[in-house]
Amino acid sequence: MPLFFCLKFADIRFFSLFCSQKLNILLMKSLKVILLSVVAAVFVSCGTTNTVPITGRQQTLMVSDGEILSLSTQQYQEFMKTAKPSTNAANTAMVKRVGQNLANAVTTYLTAAGLQNDLQYYTWQFNLVQSNEANAWCMPGGLICVYEGILPVTQDEASLAIVLGHEIAHAVARHSAEQMSTQMKQQYGVQTIGALAGMLGIGNTAVSIGQAVASQGLTFANLKYSRNHENEADHMGLIFAAMAGYNPQAALSFWQRMSAASTNQTAEFLSDHPSDATRIKNIQGWMPEALQYYKPKTTTTTAAKATTKSTAKKATTTTKKSVTTTKKK
Repeated sequence: MPLFFCLKFADIRFFSLFCSQKLNILLMKSLKVILLSVVAAVFVSCGTTNTVPITGRQQTLMVSDGEILSLSTQQYQEFMKTAKPSTNAANTAMVKRVGQNLANAVTTYLTAAGLQNDLQYYTWQFNLVQSNEANAWCMPGGLICVYEGILPVTQDEASLAIVLGHEIAHAVARHSAEQMSTQMKQQYGVQTIGALAGMLGIGNTAVSIGQAVASQGLTFANLKYSRNHENEADHMGLIFAAMAGYNPQAALSFWQRMSAASTNQTAEFLSDHPSDATRIKNIQGWMPEALQYYKPKTTTTTAAKATTKSTAKKATTTTKKSVTTTKKK
């Protein structure tokens, strides 16, 4: 056999072997891509489906109520150790009273809706702390904190009920658990992008840029996502306040005062909260629904006045009868 033929034959075998190895590498990469895609799809689709009360919106949660309640209770206790409770006894009592009225209304609603099992995950707490900030917040499980700075804006119990109803709605709608679930999915998605790029031989610089772009996109997505939660809490909170016997129409004047007192002019699309104008418009749209639940709450003072008037009227009638009888005699 000529030497050149042997060399050509060897080149062909080497080339065939080389092509075979390249083909195997490409196949392995393809399999890894497919596997990661399947794993990512399974991860994103897993979790439990839950229906949000009042709005009926469907949500997928990847963390349980028990897990998140344990974490929130710990964080709330740590915060209260460093916070300064309000020294105003009347305001503190008002916050606790209005908060408990709302909690009772929510408990009644959830029980009537067949969701009484959810009540085991609520440990309602309402605390007023010293701070000039016009704010209030709620952790999962109904752990609520109100800052003194918001009371000059609320001005009355009905407006305070609007604020507390909004915060309670975040807990009832499991917004924290949903946010955590979304972040878990997004974080896994960014990691998957990096892993896929690495296996496909893309440089580290390109990977870093890709992950940065992905993270920035997720940040803006979360801002819009958070605004959706705020809108839902406004809607549910309005209903809860009405259920508790507070006039939901107080929400309109409250948000007008809040808008006048606000110094934050951040554009809505860059904020995690809807603008005050948007809130007022949405609340006006929900008002007919809220008013269907509204039954004025009779306070002790009002009841006492009514009793006094009734007693006085009876006494006057009795006196008149007595006078008439005397004249007849």
